[in-house]
Amino acid sequence: MDLTVLLVKGIIILVIFGITLLIATYSTYAERKVAAFLQDRLGPNRAGPWGLLQPIADAGKMFFKEDFIPSQASKWLFILGPCLAMLTALMSSAVIPFGDSIRFGNYSIPVQGIEINIGVLYIFGVVSLGVYGVMVGGWASNNKFSLLGAIRAASQNISYEIALGLSMIAILMMTGSLSVRAIVDQQASFFEWNIFTQPIGFIIFLTCSFAECNRTPFDLPECETELVGGYHTEYSSMKLGFYLFAEYINMFVSSAFISSLYFGGFHYPFISEVGSALENSMGPITGHNIATAIGFVVFFGKIFFFIFFFMWVRWTLPRFRYDQLMNLGWKTLIPLSILNVILTGAGLLYNFKYTTWLIVIVMVVMVMVSSAKAPKREAIPQGA
Repeated sequence: MDLTVLLVKGIIILVIFGITLLIATYSTYAERKVAAFLQDRLGPNRAGPWGLLQPIADAGKMFFKEDFIPSQASKWLFILGPCLAMLTALMSSAVIPFGDSIRFGNYSIPVQGIEINIGVLYIFGVVSLGVYGVMVGGWASNNKFSLLGAIRAASQNISYEIALGLSMIAILMMTGSLSVRAIVDQQASFFEWNIFTQPIGFIIFLTCSFAECNRTPFDLPECETELVGGYHTEYSSMKLGFYLFAEYINMFVSSAFISSLYFGGFHYPFISEVGSALENSMGPITGHNIATAIGFVVFFGKIFFFIFFFMWVRWTLPRFRYDQLMNLGWKTLIPLSILNVILTGAGLLYNFKYTTWLIVIVMVVMVMVSSAKAPKREAIPQGA
């Protein structure tokens, strides 16, 4: 590889890495602000203007807290758990295309950490490894509540990864590629976004993403009402901070992956017209780079929307009971994702991309029939 290309690629990787950490840091601030808005409170407003320095204050608090390791814990595994959770979270974004490409001279370098033709398998594999950080930390703590939280996390991730993988299979069948960039490039036109052809797959994938990130209503591994603090009960200082931070990085990566698979990634309506106009007015190199920057900003706009959606759901819905969580995964999402794959295959066979909308139509009809058959409640007279 040319040294210039290597340097530019290294800068792109460092920028993506820094942006990931920055967004994860301020997601903690945004979470509390969203929660405050939904609950009619102010949220953080003491550290800096509008509370913007609150994440820095939290990082200082975590860093200077006593680093406590229980006497009966497995010391090295206790340390390895949060490190593994953080490492796998940071590795996930390497294959996500954040923009088109940067041109200078005769070079054209994609705005992406690495481009491999098995990018989807890479993300799926790395995300699957993330549960080991939770499992190792929960087991090494020598605490029954932590162990129960770790077992819950493992069984939850295994259950929902099946439906997650099946929902992705439908996308791969339609695109014929495991490359994330190839999937994004095939959605260049607005009406070719996969959300229009795979609505059920998107709902399944989004639901499983909540479960994979251990976000409410799927936060049973750290359910404080039953398990004190769950798998990280015994952790303090930056080890606890790593676990909490890894959750927000996973939320960022999930939002980026959802945007890439179903919402066109860095593409937006009339992107080709905008790119052509910029190249004609500013030159092929400068115009292309500005168009790439616009796509980069649009992509992060989509990511921020899904991060907000993660937070909105957390502060709106109560968590499931554990039996409800497992029933949803095994009895609803997995059969639904298998049906989605079958209908996608039938659509490809008969050259009709919208066959999965049959599931949506059937579900809407079932809901309407169920609502019509439901017994009507009599109105309580005023003054009674």
